[in-house]
Amino acid sequence: MEYWRLNVICQLLLFFTAGVYSDEHDHIYKDNEEVVLWMNTVGPYHNRQETYAYFTLPFCAGSKESISHYHETLSEALQGVELEFSGIDIEFKNPVQKPTEYCAVSLNSDKYKAFVYAIKNHYWYEMYIDDLPIWGVVGEVKDNNYYIWTHKKFEIGYNENQIIDVNLTSEEKVLLTPDAKFGFTYEVIWKPVATKFRDRFDKYLDHNFFQHRIHWFSIFNSFMMVIFLVGLVSMILMRTLGKDYARYSKDEDIDDMERDLGDEYGWKQVHGDVFRPASNALLFSALIGAGHQLTLVVFWVIIFAIMGELYTERGSLLSTSIFVYAVTSPVNGFCGGSLYSRMGGKIWIKQMLVSAFMLPALVCGTAFFINFIAIYYHASRAIPFGTMVAVTCICLFVILPLTLVGTVLGRNLGGQPDYPCRINAVPRPIPEKKWFMEPGVIILLGGILPFASIFIEMYFIFTSFWAYKIYYVYGFMLLVFIILMIVTVCVTIVCTYILLNAEDYRWQWTSFLAAGFTAGYVYLYAIYYFFFKTKMYGLFQTAFYFGYMALFSGALGIMCGTVGYTGASIFVRKIYATVKID
Repeated sequence: MEYWRLNVICQLLLFFTAGVYSDEHDHIYKDNEEVVLWMNTVGPYHNRQETYAYFTLPFCAGSKESISHYHETLSEALQGVELEFSGIDIEFKNPVQKPTEYCAVSLNSDKYKAFVYAIKNHYWYEMYIDDLPIWGVVGEVKDNNYYIWTHKKFEIGYNENQIIDVNLTSEEKVLLTPDAKFGFTYEVIWKPVATKFRDRFDKYLDHNFFQHRIHWFSIFNSFMMVIFLVGLVSMILMRTLGKDYARYSKDEDIDDMERDLGDEYGWKQVHGDVFRPASNALLFSALIGAGHQLTLVVFWVIIFAIMGELYTERGSLLSTSIFVYAVTSPVNGFCGGSLYSRMGGKIWIKQMLVSAFMLPALVCGTAFFINFIAIYYHASRAIPFGTMVAVTCICLFVILPLTLVGTVLGRNLGGQPDYPCRINAVPRPIPEKKWFMEPGVIILLGGILPFASIFIEMYFIFTSFWAYKIYYVYGFMLLVFIILMIVTVCVTIVCTYILLNAEDYRWQWTSFLAAGFTAGYVYLYAIYYFFFKTKMYGLFQTAFYFGYMALFSGALGIMCGTVGYTGASIFVRKIYATVKID
């Protein structure tokens, strides 16, 4: 998708930003036109999410006070982006000779300690020119002395009237002392380049990392797992079910007394209970509704990312996710409301409220918990009050009404029970069975193969989010997503068949949890990744990591559980509709 299509999406997102400003620049400049250098955040290199406003360190700003536009969106506020004008005067194609001082600093004891702490903890900072990120380090340690870089050399490449490339070189080391005085200087060099505007973000992409042979091999390996698993499941179930059908057909030819004296067993024996409503039907239907919505959101966001290269626009991926989640709320209401109605649920308004606010409440609860820690640390990740109000308005005035519409449609269009078997008035006792057929064991084993199919991709996703990589191979992600869905359905069908064959009719929750336990293995891998693949430290980063990884794993579990339950439900209806039930 070209930039203008992405711009259309951004304009649609304005509807949901509840008064938050969003000034999208057209990236086209005239000679000598203002070019804004935004100072974003500063923080320790090994803790990517522990960031602070740039001017929390005793840096100084340039003398220029006014700018022609401001740029911030809802997603940027949620991600802790704090753009502040640098005060440095830069004009398009107008070079600035070295050295040009833009401000000066006189240190005292507190400012000295702040700079020393930042240098000791490897603080780096981020800036933006024309939405292109630039990174630099505060200083360095040498021979137990602390030095700060005071000169910024900007080399800006342009193609006709657009900025294509920005490089920063830090120069001029100055020794820090408690009473030092020094000035910050800059220079700007403009040079023409042949790179097209649409390709200007390629320099930030690590092709050697994401398109390494191990990545291709993992996709191929997962694809072969799908073929093998689908074939194995089909063969086993066709042969096993064929024998079951033959045995049940033979049983139908004998009289009632012989049948009573016979040794009947298997999944047919629970036909009067298999479609009994799941325990806690309200929560179950809410989870299924949310899972359908999540699955749809993930699919469409990946499609938009493939078409629109959303990684090139700051915050656009999160903005698109919020937009897609909001407009797909009727899916949540329809699927959850219709299932709850088929299960005989009566308090549908409560079910609708739980379904609508379950995921937003989990996300907001986790975010607000981390927000308290961010406020204590004075970190830029602290969510402003206005942003909280905007998110609340989206939930109340967009998500809730659309979920209500979906619930009403679901109850009226798909809320009538249509089971192929009647439900017995009295539940059938569940017989004793072997240990490996217990629901708990099935749940623990059910998530292993789905996790194995996404294990390598989890490493690349974790590295892009928690380290300094930009994830851009969304075609790979789409393939892995499809593979995960297929593997989850196949594994859940097998788990459901094992459970029903043991004459245990509690398949609804078991199928959901068996597929959803993939998230448990993902979270265990996240714990391993934190301790062995990163150098993160401190309360803020630890809380941020484990809080949002729990949220990610929970969302993945709801999505996989819903897909697994849906596949198992189709399978159960199919086998019981085929067998003649007296």
